[in-house]
Amino acid sequence: MGENSSLRYQAGSGDPLLLLHGFTATWQIWRPVLADLVAEYHVIAPTLPGHLGGPHYEGSEFNFDRLAEWAESELDANGVSKAHIVGNSMGASLALELAARGRARSVVAIAPGFDWLPGDPLGPRLAEQFRHSTDRTRRSSAHLERALKPAPLRRFLLRRVMRHAERMTAGQAVQMARASIDCSIIDAVTEAMATGEAMLRGLTAITVPTLIGWPQHDRVLPAALHGQRFVDEIRDVEIRELPGVGHVPTYDDPELVVETIARWISRASASVNRP
Repeated sequence: MGENSSLRYQAGSGDPLLLLHGFTATWQIWRPVLADLVAEYHVIAPTLPGHLGGPHYEGSEFNFDRLAEWAESELDANGVSKAHIVGNSMGASLALELAARGRARSVVAIAPGFDWLPGDPLGPRLAEQFRHSTDRTRRSSAHLERALKPAPLRRFLLRRVMRHAERMTAGQAVQMARASIDCSIIDAVTEAMATGEAMLRGLTAITVPTLIGWPQHDRVLPAALHGQRFVDEIRDVEIRELPGVGHVPTYDDPELVVETIARWISRASASVNRP
């Protein structure tokens, strides 16, 4: 039975596929790819704790252990020991954390972050960018519907997170903008970015086939500045550029996202079944 609510989307049959959205988003960011994925997999796409429509985030400080424990409870509630896990941005980092805990069959991590080390300027710089972006959206919240109605303006105003925001409807763009300012853990996450407290620590424990997908036009986590730890620490990793897309690629090129996921899962499954 399918489920479609603010808390999660769940539908389909076949191998379990867990989809994890990025910071300040909701499960709805996966909408453009759901129909194709549900045709092949049992898709579980929850809204993360502390995000609009999602469950309450327990605690005042952010860390991946707490978030991963919640994600594991989602898998447990569905009777899933291991799933193919796909994430975007913070969700990609969470996918890697779950893989390190032994809960993944394979991983597709699209634009993962939190790879910086304490003292690295990348974390504080990104935290400041999020704070600035959130403040700007809050100041203009009364005018979001009007500002995001024209397609060219959607593309311009959302250019930092996607390449082709004009491919969203105005309503979808407004929902994404409102989710970004109604995320209750913004302060906790940006503080963890700035201090390095939320950095990924268990990458060497990942043993499943892992694909790191770097959007070609990522303005949030550009590939030139990120990713060396993934290469150095994950045993079975492949790094691949995703052409023509921005940090959140599901609306930019849903066909590319679906193809990337399906091919990686097929490859990972074949490697497991190989004599």
